[in-house]
Amino acid sequence: MKRPATLGELKASGWPLEKLRRGVRDEARANLVQKLRAGEPIFPGIYGYQETVIPALVRAILARQHFILLGLRGQAKSRILRGLTGLLDPELPALETPLRDNPLAPISPEGRRLLAEAGDDAPLVWLTPEERYLEKLATPDVTVADLIGELDPIKAARRGQGLDDLEAVHYGLIPRANRGVFAVNELPDLPARVQVALFNVLEEGDVQIRGFPLRLPLDVWLVFSANPEDYTARGRIVTPLKDRIDAEVRTHYPRRLEDALRITRAEARLPEGAEIPEFLARAVEGVAFLAREDARIDQTSGVSQRLPISLLELVAAGAEARALELDEPAYARPRDLYGGLPAITGKLELEYEGELLGAEALARELVARALAAEWGERPGLDEVAAWFAGGRALDLPEAADEAWRRVLEVEPLARLAERRGGDDAASRVAWAEFALEALVGRGRLVRGERGYRPAPPAAGEAKEPLLP
Repeated sequence: MKRPATLGELKASGWPLEKLRRGVRDEARANLVQKLRAGEPIFPGIYGYQETVIPALVRAILARQHFILLGLRGQAKSRILRGLTGLLDPELPALETPLRDNPLAPISPEGRRLLAEAGDDAPLVWLTPEERYLEKLATPDVTVADLIGELDPIKAARRGQGLDDLEAVHYGLIPRANRGVFAVNELPDLPARVQVALFNVLEEGDVQIRGFPLRLPLDVWLVFSANPEDYTARGRIVTPLKDRIDAEVRTHYPRRLEDALRITRAEARLPEGAEIPEFLARAVEGVAFLAREDARIDQTSGVSQRLPISLLELVAAGAEARALELDEPAYARPRDLYGGLPAITGKLELEYEGELLGAEALARELVARALAAEWGERPGLDEVAAWFAGGRALDLPEAADEAWRRVLEVEPLARLAERRGGDDAASRVAWAEFALEALVGRGRLVRGERGYRPAPPAAGEAKEPLLP
């Protein structure tokens, strides 16, 4: 069906005009109600929040509230805000004005003039949900003019109406988000004077352009994100602004390993043909879980979910590189976790003790502990450790076939790998490495550049951490 091109055609088309008489938050509420009744997902692709964050968001949306998401980096705050477009109508008619005025009730001087001059012949544009979403990353250089607007002298001169011309105003981002959603990421980073400029928008729903007797009763849904450390009286938030935001929703990192795995697999860009065994994918998540509990890592900065995503990508890339070089299947092994150390070190903010140890040494320790924790209560490690007790060492080459021949020299390790792995050398070697790395994580072996050897007596017994 052809969409109406003018206001008159819209009125004659039978298009439900009552949709133009409701605000954007009423629209989102109505569409949310339909989704809830139909049992449809509210935020597709968001995992681990079904019992915590999403119910809080549902209540805020049903209550037609402006809200803020508080959480550390890598907790899907921006994705949730962008997902609000899924609660907007597929299309919405508007006048061709900077504020995308409601054809039945324009609020801008341009819109009122257009309607007075053209009447039912006023041309329409049709807005998609994506066009009705505007986003701004807060930075210290953002000005009131950026968000609200100001007089444009050049525009005033061209129109020849003088500086009292209300159509000479250059509107900021918030007015241009009229009839849509406006999101501000990292809200406390806005200068205080800009935060104050948001008071009227949140409290009265309008903006005042400096130096002009112009008030715009905007229909805009304001949503925000922030780091909890900054969103306090001791941080950088202006307290009266905090009071005007209706709801505060706390995000968090995945609390279950299964949720973390779903997120990482959905986001990671993995090469075709690369196979990552389940235990290794779980160990990747285990690195992040352990890092979020480690006192040597700054927990106020957080350990982003981007860490396991990037790490899994490097693990797969390591398997692919080995396969290309040696002409064998691209099957990931625990050694590929160590090849992914740059994905770990680049995403950790260290405390003093962590700085003393060093980012790479700490990352290596986290990998070994994660593999040991993932091994858990599986049997067979004691027999393998006993083989090394006499001071023996084992070197595993890169090539799977050659590495498997070396594993066969260690009878308890070969039995374990045959029982756990498949029929191919690559999967069996991966399980053999898994067992060896588990012994490293428990302080019973030492991993060197070329292989494994018994841990020196002074090293003692390492604590065996368990994944949450």
